[in-house]
Amino acid sequence: MTTATKTAPSIPSYAQLTPDPGFPLVAPAMLPASGLPGLSPEQFASFHERGWTVVRGLADAATVARLSQEVDGLHERMAEEGADERHRTGTSWEEKDGPKRIRQLMHSQRVCPTIDAISKSEAMLAIMRQLIGPDVYLFHSKLMMKAAKEGSFTPWHQDYQYWQFESLQPTQVNCMLYIDGASEENGCLHMIDGTHRRGLLPIHRIKSSSFSIGLQGGLTDWESTAIPVQPGDAIIFGSYVIHGSGPNTSDRHRRANTFAFDRPCNVRPKQGDEALPLEFHRCGKPDPRSR
Repeated sequence: MTTATKTAPSIPSYAQLTPDPGFPLVAPAMLPASGLPGLSPEQFASFHERGWTVVRGLADAATVARLSQEVDGLHERMAEEGADERHRTGTSWEEKDGPKRIRQLMHSQRVCPTIDAISKSEAMLAIMRQLIGPDVYLFHSKLMMKAAKEGSFTPWHQDYQYWQFESLQPTQVNCMLYIDGASEENGCLHMIDGTHRRGLLPIHRIKSSSFSIGLQGGLTDWESTAIPVQPGDAIIFGSYVIHGSGPNTSDRHRRANTFAFDRPCNVRPKQGDEALPLEFHRCGKPDPRSR
């Protein structure tokens, strides 16, 4: 069940921002889905009306147990000298005193075999073909650890506020798959419904080593929908919808992995990097420039 969090301002600050005219107002565009497996008609409609939808039990209990086992002890393993270089990952840490705690771990599929397998599973790719098209790449896979008592507030943001610098168009779709249950107490995700139709909004810079781009405002400043979930549930959302989450004030972890997928040929060209790696190809036709 989802719950709405009511807020005071009648016109939120994000609604007063002027979107970037260089990008479409709505993202992602709706594709024909009739007869395709993946999301139900109700879930497909919710995704395009609200900007997100929930898939209950995308991962079964045995898969969640394997995920939990692979992630246990990851804080300590990734804190070892040279861990990111060995695994070809990128780790950012909670900015607090005490033992090092991962805030987010980029390229998590390279350290967790089950995460890699889920990114290639038919259950996942059927959804992505509905929303992206027949040709699908893994754009990135990232563990969000939000440790008990230590996980930080994630500010309001649109994912494409970050991705505009490496992508040509906001065609990505995100799947946030939960290893642990999430509630208000341990930092469940909040969505601002319908904001995928407001275009790409100007960036507000935030003093942080990990979430440094976003929008002004605290979690309770605007009306939003809190999305409690159980282990194995997934939230599917596009790259424009505004979202964030509170800190983890509980004794329970709130570990989740975000799988972002995209179509080929959407990389913004820059020196020596014109396509996603071939290892990220998941189904359909690959980008001929991938290596």
